[in-house]
Amino acid sequence: MKAEHPTPTSVNLVPLALIGVYVIWGSTYLALRFMVEDIPPLLGNSVRLAIAGSILFVVARRHSETRLTPTQLRNGWIVGTLLFVGGVGQVTIAESLGVSSAIAATAIAVTPVWATLVGGVFGSWPKGREWTGLLLGFLGVAALSTEGDFRAAPLGLVLVLAAPVCWSVGSVWSNHMELPAGSMRTAVFMLGGSISLVVAGLLRGEEIPTEVGASSLWALAYLALPGSLLAFSAYAYLLRTVRPGLAMSYAYVNPMVAVLLGVVLGGERLGPGVWTGLPIIVTAVILIVGANR
Repeated sequence: MKAEHPTPTSVNLVPLALIGVYVIWGSTYLALRFMVEDIPPLLGNSVRLAIAGSILFVVARRHSETRLTPTQLRNGWIVGTLLFVGGVGQVTIAESLGVSSAIAATAIAVTPVWATLVGGVFGSWPKGREWTGLLLGFLGVAALSTEGDFRAAPLGLVLVLAAPVCWSVGSVWSNHMELPAGSMRTAVFMLGGSISLVVAGLLRGEEIPTEVGASSLWALAYLALPGSLLAFSAYAYLLRTVRPGLAMSYAYVNPMVAVLLGVVLGGERLGPGVWTGLPIIVTAVILIVGANR
């Protein structure tokens, strides 16, 4: 299935969708940090996706009489596993190991690099300034790798570098699979990912907590509704409408939001790696968005 060509109506929605993935997803990194204080990383993400996916599934079914096929369900499970176990799940585990929310978000800025390589396999190579933006983004992440959090938790570095690879493969591949249309596609991703997260969490030895603090519960609610239901729906729309480089450009903006919230609300302290990498990353997103105007 190929990406949809933008219509005048859909183009008008692109800025709103970008704001959604830029701001809301940027804030989810701090929410994940609060969630893992009392809730296991993979099981917690499974709950948030089960809630958001179920709501979206009911809404989508009310507006569509199209029946899901076994192939669509299988493909949705594959993509959901790549996005939410390989992508979000690994980032959440990294934060539970001590990697700060701001640093984790900044590290994920390498996502567009991998998305471009995967997109090239399907014939959608970057153009002009996109290449410069992607290279600058990678340099920004290289500067970030010197941060103390990664020296204290080497596994955290491995996880946040592997996560964008899984996320990129799932994101780009989804546009070349037989999948349900519209909101039902997003719902299938979430529910399939939720099932895989339960299995992965149990294999990892995670257990349901007997006591959960208020901050973790509020974080879980935020992750389930704005963080999953709204932001991921906007992201799925972007994947169907614009080039992969622009859809993935959230990875360059999220760190700015995450750094601000992490310092102001989370009391996080950042080293020179972040302050060196962020200006480079900001320049990169300007180039990529400008090339996709």
